Amino acid sequence: MHGCGNDYIYVNTMECDVSSPSEAAIAWSDRHKGIGSDGLVLIGRSPVAEADYSMRIFNADGSEAMMCGNASRCIGKYLYDRKITTKTQIRLLTLSGVKVLNLHVGSEGVVDAVTVDMGEPVFEDERLFIPNRGISQGVFVSMGNPHYVIFTENVDQVGEAGRTLENHPAFPQRCNIEFVQIVSDKTAEHTTVRTRVWERGSGITQACGTGACATAVAAAMTGCASRKSDIAMDGGTLSIEWCENDRSAEGCFFQKNHVYMTGPAEFVFDGEIDSI
Repeated sequence: MHGCGNDYIYVNTMECDVSSPSEAAIAWSDRHKGIGSDGLVLIGRSPVAEADYSMRIFNADGSEAMMCGNASRCIGKYLYDRKITTKTQIRLLTLSGVKVLNLHVGSEGVVDAVTVDMGEPVFEDERLFIPNRGISQGVFVSMGNPHYVIFTENVDQVGEAGRTLENHPAFPQRCNIEFVQIVSDKTAEHTTVRTRVWERGSGITQACGTGACATAVAAAMTGCASRKSDIAMDGGTLSIEWCENDRSAEGCFFQKNHVYMTGPAEFVFDGEIDSI
């Protein structure tokens, strides 16, 4: 499945287990010798009453991630479209806590889009200077996983600088890096923002859900954008709202200071492979 081109291999562990998910993620994610993906996602039953299902996600390098917005949307579509659940609001347990998925079901009875309550952003006063790379500073935002958002006129430096920044000493657990350019009037109701992503453990990816959220929050808090943004990434666009006040709309409750991500999720293909 993929969300805006951010593609993962999904295994329903309620039907079959993956004994060595880290090894499997490395082998299966290889785009030349394996299935090819940005990583491996395991869908399971929740071990706690506060959630309906659980998600574990392993990057292409085998490291386990805390959270993935695109993967969470795909899980919502998978569970509903495969008739594992009839709920249109699903509580998903991640290593970053329980995330609420609101499914938007179309006229054909399948999920067209998913809105995810990504929770509240967390900030740190982190500033970096990378000599000879023209990067003076950025904004650190945690969306359950770490992101460093850099405003620039050259988002295509993602490949040149992303690896260096991911492994910079300022980030002892490594970091996701976003290169961001504001491309529309910041006073517009929805600000359009161009973003390219270097994901921790996977490199350049087509999209990153938590990265889109971090981008939108960083742009709003620095006055570069409104609190509603359309984040245009290589693989597609996500709509992000950093909610200013409590409200209800379209059957969803929006909580003050929470970040809400809305976007598509798509099946690509099904298959079978020997486990590691």
